[in-house]
Amino acid sequence: MSSILEQQIEYYRARAAEYDQWYLRQGRYDRGPDLNQRWFAQDREVLERLNAFEPGGSVLELACGTGIWTARLLPHARALVAVDTSPEVIAINRARLRSAKISYVEADVFSWTPELQFDTAFFGFWLSHVPPERFEAFWSLVRRALKPEGRFFFVDSRYEPTSTAKDQQLASRMATTLTRRLNDGREYQIYKIFYGAEALQHRLTQLGWDAEVNQTADYFLYGWGKPKRSGR
Repeated sequence: MSSILEQQIEYYRARAAEYDQWYLRQGRYDRGPDLNQRWFAQDREVLERLNAFEPGGSVLELACGTGIWTARLLPHARALVAVDTSPEVIAINRARLRSAKISYVEADVFSWTPELQFDTAFFGFWLSHVPPERFEAFWSLVRRALKPEGRFFFVDSRYEPTSTAKDQQLASRMATTLTRRLNDGREYQIYKIFYGAEALQHRLTQLGWDAEVNQTADYFLYGWGKPKRSGR
């Protein structure tokens, strides 16, 4: 049996061609007009916050996926490095955006070492897939990747049963893993941690970040911040 991390990589590689159905509320993820409208309204809320944050300069996107959020970062960025372990999603991302401003890196985020420092680090729907025992190491990576005055922005999932496919059920809110199913019925175990805004902000503060974490009414958790200055 593959480890959960290995299954998680296999799952997102196998899911590449159907990944966007989740975010676009299509197929198994179509929850009807009312719930879909709530989803897209809250998506716009997060996008407005991202645009107000202005993720400019040199931008690092960790776990870039198929490019939904890469496309949203691109108008702000001078240059963008997009990292993902899946060559399948990188291919979709590259074909979608066809931008000379983007450099793609195929690498496991957990073992990748940035060669440069960036003005902005972004990760969408990735933090919830970081195993609990790797949480601090991941944030150390973010710190190493940022310039002294660099900033981060993230977006992720809240615990909401209607966010997933109609033929799937979420595990307990306190669970750290769950089963995910592809359209063809194949199933994989992955990490999925649902953070609360207040608790996550407190934890980031303890790790030395000036951070603000918020949430939309139902579906999304999002936040931004920067390293605390020395002596604070």
